[in-house]
Amino acid sequence: MTTPDALAGTDAMAAGAGSAAATADGAEPPPVPARIEAVQRLRLHAPVFISDLHLTSARPRTVERFLALLARLAGQGGELLILGDLFEIWAGDDLLGAAAPLEATAATDTAGGADDDAVGRAVAQALQRLAQAGTAVYIMHGNRDLLLGTRFLRDSGARLLADPCLAVIGADDAAAPILLSHGDAYCTLDLPYQAFRRQARDARVQESFLVRPLAERRAVLGQARLHSEAGKQRMAEQIMDVTPSAIDDALRAAGVHGLLHGHTHRPARHDFNLDGRAAARWVLPDWDLDGVPPRGGGLRWRDGALETFEA
Repeated sequence: MTTPDALAGTDAMAAGAGSAAATADGAEPPPVPARIEAVQRLRLHAPVFISDLHLTSARPRTVERFLALLARLAGQGGELLILGDLFEIWAGDDLLGAAAPLEATAATDTAGGADDDAVGRAVAQALQRLAQAGTAVYIMHGNRDLLLGTRFLRDSGARLLADPCLAVIGADDAAAPILLSHGDAYCTLDLPYQAFRRQARDARVQESFLVRPLAERRAVLGQARLHSEAGKQRMAEQIMDVTPSAIDDALRAAGVHGLLHGHTHRPARHDFNLDGRAAARWVLPDWDLDGVPPRGGGLRWRDGALETFEA
């Protein structure tokens, strides 16, 4: 989530929006994240769903546990789907080749700084190994890492998922599809956040922001993160959760009766009635293995049903 103060970060992103500059050799730059072609529909056979890992060097146990999960999944086939917020902050794919020395940022705990560059590279390499071992890797943009781009996808062997995306699980041709989403689009009572979301996902805003120096981008996003965390303390719980009518509208628009999402950090299964038919909404947990109590995990498909697992 964010607060009205955090919108200053996207105002800075938008300032001077225009065409992206060409690369040093005169070649056209890669498409900004908002313009990357994403998977709209897919069939899954043995999926594992996770989201909201918020990986950062400030949470080393969380990073270690995620890398351990990837090692366990290697060789099992199936699919890994990360439904947003893989990283706490992602300032652009050029950090994958950034120099090692720590750069100052606006974040006091170094989240988004050069220490996190090493985390980003290690995660991309681990995902690449998983993909090479036979597991299909899919990543969806969240609100923290919506600047993940073509280089990260290439280096990790992952494909980008549209938000929302339709998925059919299992080999049964009659299986009903479900909707996959990060989930932030359904928090419609948080009007300042929805304004931020629209602006931050605008391709021209991203173009303008990504041509700025990496250190400057880190500072802007680090400051926005601090404002966001402070704003959560002042906001009513129902405003930060999804709006039931928004869920109903999304399911009707997609013609489905199942939704799986993250973002809210409120893991649960919600069963309800939609237009006279049973419907279900699964919410993924966030990860913080450095916190007390530690938390993390996800959902996996086993024996024809979704079941929870611990990180």
